[in-house]
Amino acid sequence: MIDTNGQSRLDRVPVTTTVLKLSCPDRVGLLSRITTFFAHHGGNLLEVHQFADPIGSWFFTRIAIETETLALELPALRKAFAPLANDLEAEWSLRTNAEPQRMVVLVSKTGHCMADLFWRWRSKELPVEIPLVISNHEDFREMVEREGVEFRHIPIPDSGDRDEAFSRMLETCEAANPDLIVTARYMRVLPDFFCKAFSGRLINIHHSFLPAFEGANPYRRAYDRGVKLIGATCHYVTPDLDAGPIIEQVVERVEHFHLPEDLLRLGRDCERLALSRGIRYHVTDRVLIHGNRTVVFRD
Repeated sequence: MIDTNGQSRLDRVPVTTTVLKLSCPDRVGLLSRITTFFAHHGGNLLEVHQFADPIGSWFFTRIAIETETLALELPALRKAFAPLANDLEAEWSLRTNAEPQRMVVLVSKTGHCMADLFWRWRSKELPVEIPLVISNHEDFREMVEREGVEFRHIPIPDSGDRDEAFSRMLETCEAANPDLIVTARYMRVLPDFFCKAFSGRLINIHHSFLPAFEGANPYRRAYDRGVKLIGATCHYVTPDLDAGPIIEQVVERVEHFHLPEDLLRLGRDCERLALSRGIRYHVTDRVLIHGNRTVVFRD
């Protein structure tokens, strides 16, 4: 495909963008005020999404601006935008896509989601860095270290006081300076203090549509119920178990001849896809959290 300048779109160098993510009480003229601000500072708008919730009277927007056309560097741009954001009573962020976000992965003894994330990271499908993997088992040490990633084994006791182990895991995570933590089938319930420390930056993959088929052996339970659809849910982790804001859900059709092992295979496909999509939307600033709901401007 050729654009008006005679250049193939496939041959273009990716543009560095500055992304505004903002939500605030809805009122007339919000988008006009915001886009006028960036026009005043030389911002060429590459992508604009907006949504006004008629029930909650709340406004959401994601705006991608060509960084090279801006008259101000990012710190100065944030400072200049702050008075407008305060006037709008907005929650907001301004970030460039120049640097990939740092993602720490937590895993137990089921590795398909982690393996998928490694592939998407290496192929540059996910704009992230993975500096660290933490597990409560040793099973994946060789696999992780083969990728050149640090592996830390932090066992969690089956009973008794687990806070000391989780405190050590919290310190280990904080030392890695992560932008995001992903529980890629990490099979321990995280304590409240850990969830609150990474609020809005902690993503989980759940093996079903929440709250259906919770607990152990969900695919056997789904098989026994004769379900026709199975799926997976990618959501933010909160102190309320499996009740955090949902980012993405994926479904797969179940046929009458499928056995429990077939449901497991199909379910794992759903988990991989839902998790990778949810992470992608998060690290590209496409998710806005509002209470226990999300607005996702998908790419």
